[in-house]
Amino acid sequence: MSKVINSDDEKLLGMLRRNARASISDLARALNVSRSTVQNRMHRLEQSGVVKGYVLEYGSAFLSQLVSAHVAIKVRQKLTTKTNVELKQISQISELYAISGEYDLIAVVQAQSTEQLSHILDEIGNLDGVERTNSSVILETKFKR
Repeated sequence: MSKVINSDDEKLLGMLRRNARASISDLARALNVSRSTVQNRMHRLEQSGVVKGYVLEYGSAFLSQLVSAHVAIKVRQKLTTKTNVELKQISQISELYAISGEYDLIAVVQAQSTEQLSHILDEIGNLDGVERTNSSVILETKFKR
């Protein structure tokens, strides 16, 4: 099945990006189409792999209480897969990216406090495959899409 989407799909995806829990009825009303059209379109987007799933997004009041950091991670090449699996087990890592340059990965870590962040950074640094890390605490989010 093709992963090409049309402008109607883009409108639906935009609405779901803003509120993934919107009801089929609300989506249909906003798009001026039938409920079955929205259901069929969503099913097609899911089956074609355009939509992978629906996730929990923290509210701004909760996020503002978290301490977030970008953690650049240098990994021993022979232990890359093992390290990635171990990093995935750390629930406070919300995102992990492979990058080019001096470091191999960047993790986004979200902690309840600077003390918890320090413990998580130690946990990451003590993994077998990790050679070194470099952390930057996020002071303020200017915008996020």
